[in-house]
Amino acid sequence: MTKDMTSGSPMRHVLSFAAPLILGNLFQQLYSLVDVIIVGRLLGTKAFAAVGSTGSISFLLIGFCLGICSGFSIPVAQRFGAKDYTDMKRYEGNILWLGMAFSLVMATATVLLCPFILRWMSTPPDIIDNAYRYIVVIFAGIPATMFYNTLAGLLRAVGDSRTPVIILTCSAVVNVALDLLFVLLIPLGVTGTALATIISQIISGLSCLVFIYKKVPALHISKESMKPEKRHMLRLCGMGIPMGLQTSITAIGNVILQTSVNTLGSIAVASVTAGSKIFFFFDSITGALGVTMSTYGGQNLGANRPDRIRQGMRAAVIFGFSCAIASLIILTLFGRQLLLLFVDPAQTQVMDQAYFYMIANAAFLIPLTCVNTFRPLIQGIGFSKRAMFAGVFELVARGSTGLFLVPIFGFRAACFAGPLAWLMADSFLIPTYFWVMKRVEAGRIPGKA
Repeated sequence: MTKDMTSGSPMRHVLSFAAPLILGNLFQQLYSLVDVIIVGRLLGTKAFAAVGSTGSISFLLIGFCLGICSGFSIPVAQRFGAKDYTDMKRYEGNILWLGMAFSLVMATATVLLCPFILRWMSTPPDIIDNAYRYIVVIFAGIPATMFYNTLAGLLRAVGDSRTPVIILTCSAVVNVALDLLFVLLIPLGVTGTALATIISQIISGLSCLVFIYKKVPALHISKESMKPEKRHMLRLCGMGIPMGLQTSITAIGNVILQTSVNTLGSIAVASVTAGSKIFFFFDSITGALGVTMSTYGGQNLGANRPDRIRQGMRAAVIFGFSCAIASLIILTLFGRQLLLLFVDPAQTQVMDQAYFYMIANAAFLIPLTCVNTFRPLIQGIGFSKRAMFAGVFELVARGSTGLFLVPIFGFRAACFAGPLAWLMADSFLIPTYFWVMKRVEAGRIPGKA
């Protein structure tokens, strides 16, 4: 079930690896939409806005954990590409220790700080109780989230992008079923939707574990491989923490922006939530290229094939730009109809604002595609610290919009925070990519194992 991407057509490898990820992302977004429909239709606009108001802080903290998981998988992909399986297994063993440590610390800290975070974000009083009930369960479930994403990252590192998607798809069906159970039959409200998410993550993690045990001997580790080793832990932290921080730095800007949107009231919060749910469904297509290029870059770096890295990047950009253009056309023509999935047509203000938010972001999908391809590739070939600075550019853009433009221009200013962030990140990432590739071709790779 492994896949070596160090030989053969780069375009074929990029497309074949990305295709299951795209289908998985689309399905994940689809079940996320169903999740939102259940909340919006069955629990009402206030509950819908409450869940939406937690999106940025969830992205900040959960995104940090997911970034760490992605970073941990990079040395595994590099050792797999170099066919150094003994050292690869040592990295796996140390990943398990670090994953447990990070997840427990993060879960404990976020649960304790949750009430203060929501108040600091100026969460509207009419939705703050539901917001707390939802997000505190999500935070408590961080170990389950890291459990699945760590194992899925290991599978992708050895070239298997299909199995994590199949497992995630099955767990998504379970999630929706549990949503209905905990909302209709066992009336737990928004707490039930969060609980359904965590249970499905546990099922996903266990499924990955069983699959690796039965089908992927390349990822089997011995007791000797489980021994904590300083060199491996330092390298894993050197890759994982910058990727986690990069996600968190980006998310800080989202938190500042969300705080400003919260001051505009629950209607504005509901509008951003609705528009972003539809937009992220289409963004997930090019977002799959990120995981693809991180793995592809890591394997080919391990095989010392910088020429293939450049070829793979060209293939990813061509495919990503094509998807971005198609997505803009579809959203422009059918965006309002899609919003009717979870916005009552009588709520005309929410509908109009959500559509404007969605189109304003979709118009800049090509710059976002560049972020989604260049940054993961730079991280995958060992320059995760440098790629982290792109997050600083995004933080400045979103933070400035939230602090200065939203109070002056209102809701519409918030709609262009994302596009401004992507353009600023690209102004750093694209030149950095060419600089990094020159260093790779010269054999100057930081911390090369």
